[in-house]
Amino acid sequence: MIVLVNQDPCSQLPLFLDYLTVVRRLAHNTVAAYRSDLQDFFACSCKHSPRITQHCCKETVHHYLQHCRDRGLSPRSLARRMAALRAYCDFLFLKGELQANPLTLIDSPKPGLHLPKVLSPAEVDSLINNLRQDTPLGLRNYAMLHLLYASGLRVTELVGLPLSACNLASGHLRVQGKGGKERIVPFAALAGTVLTTYLERSRPVLLKGRQSPALFVSNRGKAMTRVRFWQIIQQAALAAGISKKISPHTLRHSFATHLLGGGADLRSVQMMLGHSDIATTQIYTHVDTSRLKSSHKKYHPRG
Repeated sequence: MIVLVNQDPCSQLPLFLDYLTVVRRLAHNTVAAYRSDLQDFFACSCKHSPRITQHCCKETVHHYLQHCRDRGLSPRSLARRMAALRAYCDFLFLKGELQANPLTLIDSPKPGLHLPKVLSPAEVDSLINNLRQDTPLGLRNYAMLHLLYASGLRVTELVGLPLSACNLASGHLRVQGKGGKERIVPFAALAGTVLTTYLERSRPVLLKGRQSPALFVSNRGKAMTRVRFWQIIQQAALAAGISKKISPHTLRHSFATHLLGGGADLRSVQMMLGHSDIATTQIYTHVDTSRLKSSHKKYHPRG
């Protein structure tokens, strides 16, 4: 039986989290999710088996997965927990704590195809155009939603954009994405016009003479937060009469789906979204196919 040199299976967790941050350059939220998943595994598995071993790990993991199912966790959540466990055991193998990864022969739960929710182009127009444009805050919100749909940014990327990242002359953004990876994202002339109006008529009023490196600022002169922007999206949906649940990510999903539906190539959309794996981008081809099937079923006389 091959056991960890240190009998406490949690002992290597801080080093593993540092490894994810420094070497693999994973995003903060991803590292936090790995920490939470592994702590949950340790809390459960240490009652069942106090050691990570070459021979007993398979039984321990199956026991843990069943425990998660009993708690009502979805297949997608189970798959994420397995990914965290595999990565941790790979790390232990690299450090010489394990002679092999005991999880290589254990199949991950199949999360299934989860189609993201998207808005129709008409719903996007309604969402954006119902925003007020006669106040500095209204102009800011209008510009943020315009840019979000024009670029497909993640909400963290949008609220974290520095003023220096926006090139109005060439119509592109320099975006710092997940894991510190930088990419160039173009935006259309209309979004550029809206941004110019915000920068000239709204941002100076909100700053009141103060300085800020952030592109989008609050009325206190601070950078916008994810939570505040989520609230703005909810208020905009309510004003537009959109009853479906939406979030900032809904506009990112809509951006990708509408581009692919209009004929954009998959590789270009992958680069704009900042996906490291093109398989992640391919989900949007399924979304468009699903929408077409739904329309066919609804309107075809023999549907």
